[in-house]
Amino acid sequence: MYLYFVKAELSTPCGLPFRTVLTSYYKSKHFKCRTRDPFNDFTSPDQAILCNDSNQSMYCQLLAGLVHRHQVMRLGAVFASALLRATSFLERKWAQLCNDIRTGHLDLSIIDPACRSAMMSILSSPNPDLADEIESICSRPSWKGILCHLWPRAKYIEAVVTGSMAQYIPPLEYYSAGKLPLVCTMYASSECYFGVNLKPICDPAEVAFTLLPNMGYFEFLPLGENGALAMDIDEEEAVPNDRLVDLVNVKVGSYYELVVTTFSGLHRYRIGDVLQVTGFHNQAPQFRFICRRNVVLSVDNDKTNEEDLHRSITTAKKLLEPYNALLVEYTSYADTSSVPGHYVLFWEIQMVDSATSIDAKLLQECCVTVEEELDYVYRQCRSQEKTIGPLEIRVVEPGTFEALMDLFISQGGSINQYKTPRCIKSSTALKLLNSHALASFSSPRDPKWVPLNG
Repeated sequence: MYLYFVKAELSTPCGLPFRTVLTSYYKSKHFKCRTRDPFNDFTSPDQAILCNDSNQSMYCQLLAGLVHRHQVMRLGAVFASALLRATSFLERKWAQLCNDIRTGHLDLSIIDPACRSAMMSILSSPNPDLADEIESICSRPSWKGILCHLWPRAKYIEAVVTGSMAQYIPPLEYYSAGKLPLVCTMYASSECYFGVNLKPICDPAEVAFTLLPNMGYFEFLPLGENGALAMDIDEEEAVPNDRLVDLVNVKVGSYYELVVTTFSGLHRYRIGDVLQVTGFHNQAPQFRFICRRNVVLSVDNDKTNEEDLHRSITTAKKLLEPYNALLVEYTSYADTSSVPGHYVLFWEIQMVDSATSIDAKLLQECCVTVEEELDYVYRQCRSQEKTIGPLEIRVVEPGTFEALMDLFISQGGSINQYKTPRCIKSSTALKLLNSHALASFSSPRDPKWVPLNG
């Protein structure tokens, strides 16, 4: 049961069509006309995968997976976030899904003609016994291990769990009760297929990829000890030839940014991924994916960097000025403790005039303003895909960020070099910030989003 989804094809202002690489693959003959074998025998009918409405697609794919629950050997999605989103969807819709199986009729909310036709062939007759089995499992007070209970023959979960997706490992382990290995098999992007994980059953924290030199020409830009870019190289500029390291010359333990030349025409293209060399397989270097360069926040497909975050907050804080309020300091983190995850901003606000005050509605508007200043992908995930929840601002008491600085200095940081982190990774720091929170406000509406060809 692999859950795959497409996104609607868009077009540029001059009419050139474009779509995501996965959508392009699913719509190609390579996928639709694939030779059937046990490895690609999916529970989801192609019509459900190719449905542009993500809710209808999700409903039909989960329904098909439940109908075939005793035949399912593998669970997965491209990214771990999609599998968590599916589990949350199932938690809301299991009663409807059971009713469909019990009656043999598809819910009327599924209006896509191709989906209805494909699913009605799967729901060929009522199956009250199967519906009772699923209802008994889903109505339990705890959903710990729910994936193992619903699909008892499943051997593992396959999804990308490296980089920003690592934040979804704990909930996946909860829903599988730690019984299903989390398998991350490959390292790839829209630009190029890079490498494979030769030890797919390893712990997710130990995943390393062996690059395949026949997929493209790989070069590496050396980075600092923590993956920082050299000060004399701009984020966007071409890298001088003498700064690049060939695949055979990388050193174990060192950090690099990946640079590729591809068969399709990209020449020394900076992928933006930070990798660390972990060892060798024979003579082939193996790399651990560390992060995307300069990405501060990510919940789903969104990649918000520090510059974008700063720009959006700079716009939003102007709403405070008429009320004699100043934004003293801020930081952020991606809260994935619930599905969908969402961005959280910690704001320390100083009132210039103690006689004035700010109300909840103003701070809610600040939330919306921040979201509307973030990039197209974020707003699409928020407004159309619903894979990101409403942005939240937590107002903290005066002096909170001084306490945060004291914490980092007590852990060995230098007061001369201290800069407020724009994204919080430390659980101790997060606990400190939450303990000083005075109030919380969330976006009351979705940010504006219009398809590029709309």
